Amino acid sequence: MVINYHKDFIKDSKRLTVPQKEKLIQRLKLFGQEEFNPILNNHSLKGKYLGYRSINIAGDVRALYKKNRTEVIFVALDSHSNLYG
Repeated sequence: MVINYHKDFIKDSKRLTVPQKEKLIQRLKLFGQEEFNPILNNHSLKGKYLGYRSINIAGDVRALYKKNRTEVIFVALDSHSNLYG
């Protein structure tokens, strides 16, 4: 499985604090090894994000991605309230 990052995801990641960036790196590595590890709380989304999935990064920070047969693309990274509010 190939993992890619949308330019908006990269831009969002630059706004994180240093501890959040470290946690992001850890969680993305874990995702690459075990996509459905319970720590990630990987789950499908509804409403305007139908077809997307979310994983927990740190505290209130979530990463959204879309997956097809050959690729995962992370598209958004923000707090729960900013993404879903």
